Amino acid sequence: MSLAVVLVEPAGPLNIGSVARLCANFGVEDLRLVAPRCDPADPNAQRMAVHGGEVLDRARRFPTLPEALSDCQRVVASCGRIEHGEIPLQAPEQVMPWVQQGLESAAQVALVFGREDRGLSNEELLLSQRVVRLHSTEAYPSLNLSHAVAVMLHELERVRRGSSEQLKATLQDAETAAPTQLIDCLNDAEDLLLEAGFLLKHTARARMAKIKGLLQRSLVRPEELAMLRGMVRQLRWAIRCHRP
Repeated sequence: MSLAVVLVEPAGPLNIGSVARLCANFGVEDLRLVAPRCDPADPNAQRMAVHGGEVLDRARRFPTLPEALSDCQRVVASCGRIEHGEIPLQAPEQVMPWVQQGLESAAQVALVFGREDRGLSNEELLLSQRVVRLHSTEAYPSLNLSHAVAVMLHELERVRRGSSEQLKATLQDAETAAPTQLIDCLNDAEDLLLEAGFLLKHTARARMAKIKGLLQRSLVRPEELAMLRGMVRQLRWAIRCHRP
């Protein structure tokens, strides 16, 4: 299974240890910590990990979320906040078949979870192709970090034990471009659109977020993204060559 559980700026050693234990429960060997705000070697983390101690010891640290996702083709983020802008949210039972199909095709997949106190920012959510909202109440939607990980991994395991043939019949096999590749392309596009006057500096971030969400949901393939990036670069060249 090429699955990584990614925790962004976790602050509680008890939560990190609990997540390591969950990884061991569900056969996940790859735990990634983005700028952790506590020491994963804390005795409380080790105590909560129980038989997941090896997963905790092997956990890799990354300074930023894009670096933690640099090798991932499919990324799913968990969102417990009500204020998520226009980012579409899906239920876990809608998303996990797509995750499992990616795993069956040997893609590197990541499940991303945010900070205990405020979750993931909208900018971080847009690094994923799918954003999951768990079935909690509107009055108090945010789950404890380790509880959210437990629900997501349990739902994935439930799907894994289902019919593989049904998955293949309902899901496409197309490889999708990695989120970091999409970011590079959109950075090029933003520069061009600012230069052409389509974007203004004070509104560029919000408008580019909508474009990013559109491309993420459409599951752009690597060769399609390469074509888009080539178009952007050629247009920039043409603008500069013909500018009086």
